[in-house]
Amino acid sequence: MRQAFAHEAVVVMEADGDVRALGAAVTVALCGQWEHEPPCPLAPHHTAAERSGAEIRLRVLFAADPATEADVRSRIEGALARAGLNGPDGVTTRWQFDRARPSPVREDEAEHAERLVQD
Repeated sequence: MRQAFAHEAVVVMEADGDVRALGAAVTVALCGQWEHEPPCPLAPHHTAAERSGAEIRLRVLFAADPATEADVRSRIEGALARAGLNGPDGVTTRWQFDRARPSPVREDEAEHAERLVQD
């Protein structure tokens, strides 16, 4: 049975970089492509990015079977370590992976996390 998890990461990106590329990279790593019909095959997820200067704080909320949790986290970090993504518009967004770590699901995320578990 799926459980909710969260993962945090920090990347550095130029001011004109598209932060949506980070979520797309995570989706490609978890789902095979950034546009697909639900449900996500491995781990339903949501990615939020917050910019502070060149630093982007990324938070990925996901639902997975506990047996696949480590694989999902590894795929998230692997996607971010690739340091770039070619978008559908032909524009390449680049970033530099800084760090990542597991994080508890926050109280304000509980409702969203439950929806992901049910997907």
